[in-house]
Amino acid sequence: MAARMTNPAKVLPDTVTAVQGLFKAIYQGGVPKTTLDLVHLRASQINGCGYCVDSGVTHAQQTGETVDRLLRVAAWRESDLFTDAERAALALTEAATRMADQTEPVSDAVWDEAADHFDEKGLSALVLMIATTNFFNRINVTVKQPAGEQF
Repeated sequence: MAARMTNPAKVLPDTVTAVQGLFKAIYQGGVPKTTLDLVHLRASQINGCGYCVDSGVTHAQQTGETVDRLLRVAAWRESDLFTDAERAALALTEAATRMADQTEPVSDAVWDEAADHFDEKGLSALVLMIATTNFFNRINVTVKQPAGEQF
């Protein structure tokens, strides 16, 4: 599979600088890197972004995530491999990614569960990671960015 065009982030390189600033802020929110990696992977799975699923799995493994957990992210509700905090982050990810599928996209119950595990900085980091991942997913799916390819 070939991309429809050069990735827009490469065509307009100031995009990369802006996104790097977002990631710097996200990683200062106090949320464990492993949780942020799971959030990125789950949103990318939902959006069908092969490039981000591939790169997300590769990156998470490089930072110590186990294959067992990565294989079970899509079925996290049925797995005992995730902490309560990770479950809350994954539920928030699903709600915020599937906004058009619900009349109340991010319910108070989902939000309150996340707020039980993360402070305002952590919630900010999660919301920004979810939004940034969805941003990348929409770009990559639109241009058909091939999985495993560097851009």
